[in-house]
Order: sequence, then structure tokens, then C-alpha cells
Amino acid sequence: MVKAEMAKAPMTTSAATEHRRGPRVERKIFGTDGVRGEANTYPMTTEIAMAIGRAIVKVIGRGGHHSRVVIGKDTRLSGYMLESALVSGIASAGGDVYLVGPLPTPGIAHMTQAMRADAGVVISASHNPYADNGIKIFGRDGYKLPDEVESELESIVFGDGGLASLPTSADLGKAFRIQDALGRYVTFVKSTFPRELRLDGLRIVVDCAHGAAYRAGPLVLEELGGEVRTLGVKPNGKNINLNCGALHPAQLAREVKSARADIGIALDGDADRLIVVDEHGHVVDGDAIMALVGARRLADHSLRKKTLVATVMSNLGLERAIERAGGKLVRTAVGDRYVVEAMRRHGYNIGGEQSGHLVFLDYTTTGDGLIAALQVLAVMVRESRSISELAAEAMERVPQLLVNLKVAHKRPLDELPEVDRAIKAAEKKLGNEGRVVVRFSGTEPKVRIMIEGPDEAQIKSHADSIAAALQSALG
Repeated sequence: MVKAEMAKAPMTTSAATEHRRGPRVERKIFGTDGVRGEANTYPMTTEIAMAIGRAIVKVIGRGGHHSRVVIGKDTRLSGYMLESALVSGIASAGGDVYLVGPLPTPGIAHMTQAMRADAGVVISASHNPYADNGIKIFGRDGYKLPDEVESELESIVFGDGGLASLPTSADLGKAFRIQDALGRYVTFVKSTFPRELRLDGLRIVVDCAHGAAYRAGPLVLEELGGEVRTLGVKPNGKNINLNCGALHPAQLAREVKSARADIGIALDGDADRLIVVDEHGHVVDGDAIMALVGARRLADHSLRKKTLVATVMSNLGLERAIERAGGKLVRTAVGDRYVVEAMRRHGYNIGGEQSGHLVFLDYTTTGDGLIAALQVLAVMVRESRSISELAAEAMERVPQLLVNLKVAHKRPLDELPEVDRAIKAAEKKLGNEGRVVVRFSGTEPKVRIMIEGPDEAQIKSHADSIAAALQSALG
């Protein structure tokens, strides 16, 4: 079972926290972002997918005949297999399916709301390699399901598999294909860009990671007037995220410099995250984007309650930047769903992750790389300034080191005394000048160590000590 992160070390006194010390609900297959794993291997099998389909109708559709479920996917080869299984499960339980084909994850959230559907399903493993796949589910409100509902789905999947009380043949569901989903989503995304602005004169390189936004990304930018060059727009089922996109921006950086472009925009496989490259080929991550946009929203009084939401992994420099601009930062557990959860609970409207999941609740219900990119482009156009200038002044980054270790088993960190001692030793040395976060990944068999502090050699030494303790304890 994947444990939620343990956030160690005190944060500065002004940083409110929402992160949890452990999972609220024990779950078998649902992690921090739906079900995920190697395709055609448990739990990403057609049998599980079919059972999830039936469970969706019974739980979210509340068993009603002809519940409406939207299904979209990214460009992975295994998407066809899982899509067919989900359709079979939903239809066998009496639900109707609306297929939209490859579309960004936020596009499925939008379509679910727009079509007044009972649920939306995305078949995607986001930034993972093509061999993996996943299933994530939105409710009728366009938001990801809370842990408790996912647990209810699991109880059916691992109970009778949704086979009890199936409808008669006369009440089976149907499947429909929505032909204009791409156009609807592109129009929606463009509507979030200020109507008085255009992208005329801006040279933009967009890398769509051979993923779900390979058509939508270029269309949005071109229709707003940008001069667009494209990378990662030739999916073949196996090249999604392969040395491209938000996780691998090196190719984009080279192309931006070669083309003398003004900005590079990198999306991941399902286009729910954004990484920017400036005109010099330097990466601008989610923290810098939040600092840049957050400061302007504070200035024009559109950042609700003067609060930005980020996770425990966001750089201390972001927190300090928001404080200097007159606001505050609230931290949550890792995962955009927990960022959104805190935003909805307290009425905040902007939040995100260092990795590029950026959420603007004024426009949408989940992270959207294209909408986030338009917010950055709007600042560039309105202020007639380069992205490098804007990013440089947005925040002063505190040295941060992230170490990822593969582990054979995931045990609660509070059951590992050697690890706890190593963490406490680092905390004591860093004091209030740094932070230590040790957590298990919610989507991969890894443990992550994040350390911040004023001295790079010091934080590396602490990271090495904690990593050695973890390797000894977990193998």
C-alpha cells in the first residue's frame, strides 16, 4: 500500500500546511492519481478495467440505467485494449458510453461537465513510459474522485466484480463516439485567454510529448495568433514521453535556441502539466510559474484570500516570494488532487506543483498545461517582457536536491528507526533554513528524498545519509 508522504522538518512559521501524515482510506489499487501500472499486468488488466467500468455505473451512476460516462485516453498502444474493456463493463451494467478518443486529461474533465455526464474516465499513465497505463476518474462535477469514493469502487471490484444485479438485455448500455470533442476543448481553452490580447509576433515551440495534446496544443496557440513550431506531435503508440515533453525538455531547449523562439512549452503525455523553457533554453518549472502568476494575481486582487496552494515539494523560494508580494502559501500532500482538495475546502483559486501541475479553479477543475501556458503568455504579452526576465525576478530559488530510490517494499517511515534518526539529524543541522521531505511515490515503486538548505554540499551530505539508511532498511 502506498503511504502518503511524511513531511519532516519545520517550515517557516508563515507557511500553513494541509499535508497528511498518512492515508485516510486504505486502498488496494487506487494510488494518488487513479489506478496505474504496467499494461496487461495486474492491476492494469482488461478484467480489472471491466470491473471498474461496472463499479462506476453502480457507485457514481448509483445503479441508474443509462448513466452517462465519458471516456478519453492518451496515445498509448494499450489504450485500445483498456478502452474496450471499460466500454464493455459500463455497458453491461446499463451505462451509456461517450468516446472522445485522444484528448488531454483536463479535456475529459471539461467534457464530463459540459455533457452533464455522471462520470469521466481517462485512460492514461500521464508522464510514465508507454508500457504503463492508468485509469483515473472524474465525478459529474469534473473533479477527481475523493479517496472514499475510490474505496467504494474497490469494494465492488474486489467483491462481486459488479456482476450482481446486472440489467437484462433490454437495458444494456450503448456506446457513442463524440466527433467534435477536440474542437470543443480547443474553444474552451482559448476562452481562458484575455479577449483583448493576441499572440501575434510571438515565436513559440510546443512539445506535446507525442501524447494526448498532439493536436490540441498547436491548434490553441496557432488560433490565438502565435507563430508555432511543434515537437512531439507524431504519436505511434510507443513514443509517448520518450525523451520529450515536460519530463525531458532538453530537445525543446535546443529547438527554442535554434529557432530563436520567445518561449518553449512542454506538456506531458496527458497534458495536465506544464514546464516552460525561456528564450535561452533555461527551464522554468511549476514553482517559478506559480510565483510569476501569483504575484500578479496578488497585485490585481484576484488571488482569493491572498493565498497560493502548493505541495510540500515546492521550493522554499516560492513561499518567500509569495510572502514578499503580500500573500501566503498553503502546503498540501503531493498530488494535484490534494492541492485541488485544499483549494475547494478553503475557497482558494490558484495552486499547483513544482512538477508543473498548475490548477486555475477560475477556469477548470484540474491541472491543465495549456491553460497554464496561456496564463504565462498573457503576462508576457501584457507587459512586453521576455520569459527569462519574468522568471528571474519571480523568485530566488533555495538550493534543493531530490533523490529517487527504487524500493522493493514500502513500509511506514515511522517504523524505520535508522531512517528517522538520519532525518532528525538533517533537520537539526538545517534548522529553520531548510526542509526535509521523505515520501513514497504514489505512482511508482520509489521513495523520494527532498532536501533544501543554503549550502549545496551540506544538503547532499544529508541526502546521502538518509538514502543509505533507506537502502539498508528497505533493500
